[in-house]
Amino acid sequence: MESRKTPGETLKEIRSLMERSSRFISLSGLSGVAAGLFAIIGAALVYHYLDMTPFVGGKRLYYVEAIHSSKWGMNYITFFLLDALFVLIGAITCGIFFTTRKAKRKGQKIWDALSQRLLINLMIPLITGGVFCLGLFYHGFFGFLAPTTLVFYGLALVNASKYTLHDIRNLGYCEIILGLLSLFFLGYGLEVWVIGFGFLHIIYGSLMYWKYERT
Repeated sequence: MESRKTPGETLKEIRSLMERSSRFISLSGLSGVAAGLFAIIGAALVYHYLDMTPFVGGKRLYYVEAIHSSKWGMNYITFFLLDALFVLIGAITCGIFFTTRKAKRKGQKIWDALSQRLLINLMIPLITGGVFCLGLFYHGFFGFLAPTTLVFYGLALVNASKYTLHDIRNLGYCEIILGLLSLFFLGYGLEVWVIGFGFLHIIYGSLMYWKYERT
């Protein structure tokens, strides 16, 4: 004889179905952890390239040192482009891998109308911020690059949170606040960037994994 479900259990199932139909819930917390690790590795390479240690801004500005650096036979533009590509490709590859794996385990589609809306809402602020940063770079405002990337990334997360887990909105708020604060400490932009893209990602990803994927 099939056991009857309590009203509470029925309501829980209804809420779960509604969430699945309106939100992309396959986003893996391990993606955030991996992105944070790649960001930290990328920043460590920058420090090594510039022969600098963290939190020496104010004495030696990292973006001033970069202009005069040519370590490993590369000028600073070539190095920073390669380093950024390394971090970006690594983070995206791990994000696709872990999210796809989670979706398969839950029997959910990885690419549908919902994930497309999520991507569009994420990319609009990111592309806008990317073009804005290129303008800053072109005009030589290097000190504003780290704060600007944090702010626009945070805006992208808040905008995309309408179509995925609510928790991602809190990460977006943290990135925005951190970016705005770093505008007043330009000599420590690289350190703040590591905190935002590195440690905050690892903390957020770990919490999300513990909350949604541990069982």
